[in-house]
Amino acid sequence: MEPVRDLLTDRLDLKSMRRDELEALAERLGQPRFRGRQLFKWLFGKGATTFEEMTDLPKTLRMQLAESADLAPLRLEALHTSRDGTVKGLFSLASGHRIETVLIPDFDDDGTAKRLTVCVSSQVGCAMGCTFCATGLMGFRQNLSAGEIFEQVRFMNEEARRRYGRSITNIVYMGMGEPLLNYDNVLRSVDLLTDPDGPGLSPRRITVSTVGLARRIRQLADDGTRFNLAVSLHAPTDEKRSAIMPVNRRAATDLDALEEAIRYYIRKTRRRITYEYCLFAGVNDTDEDAHALARIVARAPGKVNLIQYNPVAGLDFAPTSEEQLNRFIRLLVAHGVTVTVRRSRGRDIDAACGQLAVRET
Repeated sequence: MEPVRDLLTDRLDLKSMRRDELEALAERLGQPRFRGRQLFKWLFGKGATTFEEMTDLPKTLRMQLAESADLAPLRLEALHTSRDGTVKGLFSLASGHRIETVLIPDFDDDGTAKRLTVCVSSQVGCAMGCTFCATGLMGFRQNLSAGEIFEQVRFMNEEARRRYGRSITNIVYMGMGEPLLNYDNVLRSVDLLTDPDGPGLSPRRITVSTVGLARRIRQLADDGTRFNLAVSLHAPTDEKRSAIMPVNRRAATDLDALEEAIRYYIRKTRRRITYEYCLFAGVNDTDEDAHALARIVARAPGKVNLIQYNPVAGLDFAPTSEEQLNRFIRLLVAHGVTVTVRRSRGRDIDAACGQLAVRET
């Protein structure tokens, strides 16, 4: 088993290595396998950022690791806090590219943070080109490593403890990028986040969102993944969806292919999905759209999460009215569809859904 290495520096990418890989690395370095498990606990359970902290590892091993590996795949450049408590971090990578990560608190009536969600990025930019999304304007730059994804969570978990006195509760892969185009690293990062010697998060607390890559959705089912799956639908007909989401213009990823893949996923996993549906005034918010969406849900069962559109400079979309939102909800409910509404958070710091983007210099 070859150790994971950073493609830019050829140094060991310890922050992307699973427990079994670190155990194998320990043996390569002339140490017993249990040293790899100790190293894993330091990296992913205790959040060590230096080898000096790893006091139960032999000094010789720490020196070997320090010579061949780095422990800082991300560097914080800026931290912004919204009026509603949402926190957005801007991080730079070893490549020089930058990404954004968001911590979203959900408060009880008494002001206690009952739910703390980290929205992580899986790519720099995005190749999907959805016409309503700020990230899509960037184009695709780079896939993130599993360690770079994990470090976003680790940093925001520390922020959550500092600000709210408790750890994060949920993770959503809904930041920059299309997670299923970085399939292996996304699944590897989930393994690291759910390992009992690491953060030990339940897979049911993790949601991966996709624009609807049918082949990859089938692969998720075949691979036995246990996290939640969300599909960004945003339009209920091929004509409307293709106009705003280029991914729908290919037969392999149009609505028929997507529905078939979702039905396969449901049969194989026995779990329903969530349809993400962002409402745009005059585009996809008509009564006819609601009925068409309900028919999709009837054929490929799932709940619908309606999203308020967050305006992006330079894009010609507007959020639907509150009146039409409520009418859309009533029509879906009349068809027996389970509906939730995601209210905008962090809009004043451009941290809301669809607003994540960084300017490359």
